[in-house]
Amino acid sequence: MSFGQGGPYGPGGSQTPDWSALADTAARDRRRKWLLFGGGAVAAAAIAAIVATAVIVSDDGGGDKNATRLPSPAQLPSESAVPEPTFSDVDPPAPISPLEVIADGKKDTAPITAAGLFPGDQAVISGRSYTKGAVTSTKDCGSVAQKALHPALTGNGCRQVVRATYTRDGIAVTVGVAVFDTKAAAERAKEAAGPFLATLPGAGVDRFCANTACRSTSNAIGRYGYFTTAGHTDGSPVPTSDTKVRQAGLDVAGHAFDRIMQRATTQASAAATTD
Repeated sequence: MSFGQGGPYGPGGSQTPDWSALADTAARDRRRKWLLFGGGAVAAAAIAAIVATAVIVSDDGGGDKNATRLPSPAQLPSESAVPEPTFSDVDPPAPISPLEVIADGKKDTAPITAAGLFPGDQAVISGRSYTKGAVTSTKDCGSVAQKALHPALTGNGCRQVVRATYTRDGIAVTVGVAVFDTKAAAERAKEAAGPFLATLPGAGVDRFCANTACRSTSNAIGRYGYFTTAGHTDGSPVPTSDTKVRQAGLDVAGHAFDRIMQRATTQASAAATTD
């Protein structure tokens, strides 16, 4: 087969390629490439070694001023440099409660006076205002108690009775706070109590509840008993249906309770401060 002039393998037509020559040429090209590659790799390895050596030498020489350096073990602070806190094995005493104070005459040592128990000119209970009249204090407990209240006080070792009278809207209430040595004695007096605490006129309040029906209450807290007698200021009897007199007696009894608890709280706070 003839390709004619200008065939792929030169002028003059068809020729057979020299495969051996082509193979030798390809082999030489491959060897050249491998030599170039190998030489480059060797050169790169040598450069890396030089750089590594330079870094090591620079570090040994301390040339890198910004490098972070850890202190030697001798420079680290000792764990025992700061003393550890210590704690006592003894628990602090529990704070004394107000009720504990007023249950025991040995702890309830503040002076007991009419001005201390019933200060000011008025008492406001649940929004209702009462005007204070006369106040007094006596250690002769029997002298201010009538009928069943008399043996209740004297038979249980009453030490003192402080009285005050409060008025509101034609109603007068005398309240008496009786002081005993112990809580048990005050409780016995409350259970045995009956009519009447003697009323206390004066300071603009006429005598009331004299030989007429009135209302009375009795209660106790701590070593204190507190009792009331309530009636009309005009001396008229109090029927059982009279809710206003009943409310006034309860209000003034509640005021006495608040004043006793205020006394207890003040002493308990003072004891906690001095411990």
